[in-house]
Amino acid sequence: MIVPPRAVLCVLNATLVACLAGASVAQAQTGSQPGVPTTSTEGEVLSLEAALSQGGAASPSIAASTAGVQAVTAARTIAGLRPNPEVQLQVENLAGSGQYRGFRSAESSVGIALPLELGGKRSARLALANARLTRAEIQTAIAVADLRLRITQLYVEAAAAERRTEVLSEQSAIAANALRIASERVRAGAASPIEQQRADVLRINAQVAADSAGRQAQAARLNLAALIGRPITGLLDRAWFDQVASFYGPAQPVDVEETLAFAAATADVRAADAQVRLARASRIPNITISAGARRLAETNDTAAVVGVSVPIPIFNNGRAFVSQSQAEQTQAQALRSLVALDTRQDIARAQTEVANAAATARATGGPGLAAAAEAARIARIGYSQGKFDQIALLDAERTLSQTRQAYVDALAAYHDAVARLQRLTTPATLANGEARQ
Repeated sequence: MIVPPRAVLCVLNATLVACLAGASVAQAQTGSQPGVPTTSTEGEVLSLEAALSQGGAASPSIAASTAGVQAVTAARTIAGLRPNPEVQLQVENLAGSGQYRGFRSAESSVGIALPLELGGKRSARLALANARLTRAEIQTAIAVADLRLRITQLYVEAAAAERRTEVLSEQSAIAANALRIASERVRAGAASPIEQQRADVLRINAQVAADSAGRQAQAARLNLAALIGRPITGLLDRAWFDQVASFYGPAQPVDVEETLAFAAATADVRAADAQVRLARASRIPNITISAGARRLAETNDTAAVVGVSVPIPIFNNGRAFVSQSQAEQTQAQALRSLVALDTRQDIARAQTEVANAAATARATGGPGLAAAAEAARIARIGYSQGKFDQIALLDAERTLSQTRQAYVDALAAYHDAVARLQRLTTPATLANGEARQ
């Protein structure tokens, strides 16, 4: 029995529509978002908060900042120490001539010398050490905020890479089905060999893109696992990744003086102020007082010896140090003003990026994705009825795949913008630095 070519064509068209519809049904049963498929990887879901809580224990940056605080704390202890006393031993009339030959007329003195700091040098050193300790504590908070931003960005990157892999894998499956149908159409004489070659090229490109996306997803998971210090065997939090704020109105004003960047700049200014105070105190010379006893060789009597020594500031009177400290103070104040200006601009820019990314994600995942899915559905029906050719069908499927990828990109851009805004507006928590004396 000979089957007419038209009947073969109808069977092939029905088979293609069934394959494409089956992929869409499977996607609708497994995906939480329209047009974005999900995988069925088993394992415990790793949430972003869990990743953030685990990242601090294995981070070298946190360890480095903590060691910095310990070092500055030790330096503060050193700054509060007073000068050590000195034990003095002096022998006179020794190894001379005549009656002073040898040790016969030697006179010895034993005493203790104690340097006395004047001008408030110790309190100035403590003030400088306190300011530097506060700066080190703020640096630790900055390290924590930077680590949270980095973990969040890697988490977003890994989640987005997995979504892209799923979209491209589905596109590869559609291209493979299209090649199979095209090959059967060519064998039945219902299409030219060019249609088969075109479908084969599209299948190869789709498979390469899917494989590349799979490797990128694996690399992103490995990078995230290395940062949090534990392997990732389960899924990432898809509900969090799909969540976008429903509305972003006018940007809310942010107090720049409460941010970490401004707090760090303020700590630098306070350290510079303390340095100026120490430089001025250093201009006042210290004195050294000494007291002891002397044995007189001729009478073998003992007498007290008291002394006071005061340096003469001829060559170094401390003016250069004061000038240097004042210039650094001016520089720190100017840098704080610059930080306030830059931070205010960065926050405003980040708020705009968050609002734009949210709007793009809502539009792409809503009307845009719905329109692309409807166009693909119509193309499938029209192709099955002989109203559309293969190029129209493949173009509709490609548009749907690209829209799905654009939606994933929009979600990733939104979460990245939110993470950067949260980093910029992280409040500073001073560890009672102002209360130290």
